[in-house]
Amino acid sequence: MTSTRLTTPPVPEENDQMANRVMRKVAIRLIPFLGLAYFLNYIDRTNISFAKLTMSEDLGLTETMYGLASGLFFVGYILLEVPSNLALHKFGARRWIARILVSWGLIAALMAFVPNATWLNIARVALGIAEAGFFPGIMLYLTFWFPRAVRVRLVGVFMVALPLSSALGAPISAAIIQYWHGLFGLEGWRVMFLVEGIPTVLLGFAAWFYLTDRPRQAKWLTNEERTWLDRRMTAEHAETADVGHASARSSLRNPTVWLLGLTYFGIGYGLFAISFFLPTIVAGFAEQFDTTFSIAQNGLIVAVPFLIASAAMILWTRRSDRLKERMWHVIAPVALATVSVPIAMYMNTPFLTMVVISITAVGIFSALPVFWYLPTTFLTGAGAAAGIALVNTIGASAGLLAPYMTGWLLDATGSSKAGLWVVGAFMAMAVALLLVLRTRLVQVEEQRTTT
Repeated sequence: MTSTRLTTPPVPEENDQMANRVMRKVAIRLIPFLGLAYFLNYIDRTNISFAKLTMSEDLGLTETMYGLASGLFFVGYILLEVPSNLALHKFGARRWIARILVSWGLIAALMAFVPNATWLNIARVALGIAEAGFFPGIMLYLTFWFPRAVRVRLVGVFMVALPLSSALGAPISAAIIQYWHGLFGLEGWRVMFLVEGIPTVLLGFAAWFYLTDRPRQAKWLTNEERTWLDRRMTAEHAETADVGHASARSSLRNPTVWLLGLTYFGIGYGLFAISFFLPTIVAGFAEQFDTTFSIAQNGLIVAVPFLIASAAMILWTRRSDRLKERMWHVIAPVALATVSVPIAMYMNTPFLTMVVISITAVGIFSALPVFWYLPTTFLTGAGAAAGIALVNTIGASAGLLAPYMTGWLLDATGSSKAGLWVVGAFMAMAVALLLVLRTRLVQVEEQRTTT
C-alpha cells in the first residue's frame, strides 16, 4: 500500500528517558551556539540591503548595480559549497566551522573600507568564498547529533535564527547607520559593516574550543549518554546507507538530489528577493503612498514580517514532528507564499502591504526547516556531505539571480510589482517539484521502514 505522507519513526519507548535527557543536553549545548553563528551569518550577508539606503549615493550605485553586488556574493559561494562540505566531513566540524567564521567575519568587517563599486563587488565575491559551506556544513553536523524523530523540531529552533537575524538585524543595522554616522570618521553604512563583522571573528575563535565533532568525543555527556547517542546515530546512518547513498559520487549523480536543489532554488528565490529588497520596498512607500519613514523606522517596519515568521517557524516544525509528517509541511507553506507574494504590491495601504508580505515570510520560513529534513532521508556519510552541499549550491544560485533580476526590473519598470510576480513564478515551480518529489521520497521511506 502506498503511504500518503513522509513519516519518521518515533523514539522507542524504552529509550524515552535516556533520549529526552541526552537530546536536552545536546540541544542546550549546540543549538544556541550554532543559532548565534547563523544569526551573524545572515546579518553579514544581507546587511548590504540597509547599507544601500545611503551607500548607493556614496558609491554611485543604480538599482541594477546594487542587485549585482548583492548577487555576486553567491559566485564564490556556489563554486565552493561542495568542496567545503567535503572538507568539513574530512577534517571535522570544529576546525572547519571555526575557519569559516573567522574568514568571513574579517571580510565582512573590511567591507567598511571599500572605495567604489568595483571593490564592493570584489568584497562580495570574497565574502561568498569565505562563507561557502557554512550552512550545509551545519545541516550535516546536526545529522551527527540529532535522530530523525526529533530533527525537524530542533533544526527549526536552530533555523529561527534566520528570520530573527532580519527581525533584529534590520532595526540594529538601520540604527547604526542613522545614529553612528561619523563614528571613527566613517559614514554610517561603513560603521555598520565594521561593527557587525567583528563579533563573527570572535565567535570563530570560540568555536575552535567549544564545538565537538562527534558524540563519542563529547566529554560533556556521561559515558552512558555518549554510548547511547553514538550507537543510535551509527544505527541510523547505517540504515540510511542501506536504502540511499553514502558516497559523494552517487549522491552527486542522483536525480532526486538535483530535484531537491531546483526546489530549493524556487524557495530561495523568494527568500533572497525579500531579504535584499524589503527595505527598498518600504522606502518606496514614500512615492507609492506619500508616506515617509526614517532609516530607523524603516528597520523597525522591515522587522515585523520576520518576527511573525520566527514564531510561525517554531510552531510549524513542532507540528511536523508531532504528526511525523514532512512533505505537506513543506508543500503547504510554499504554496501559501506562492499565492501571496505577487499581490503584495497591489494593496492600497502600507499596512495591508506589510500584512501580505508577512504572510509570504511565514510561508517561506516555515517551509525551510522541514525541507532540510528531506535530503537526510536517503543521504548519509560523504554522500550527505556532497548531496546537502549540492542542494544548497543550486538553491544559493537563486541568490545570484534574484537580487540582480529584482533590481533590473525595478530600474526598468520603476515598480516592485514585476519583480514580485517573478518571485511568485519561481515559487510556483518549487510547489510543482515538491509534488513530484513527494512520490520519490515516500518510496524511500517505505523501503527503509520495511528493510
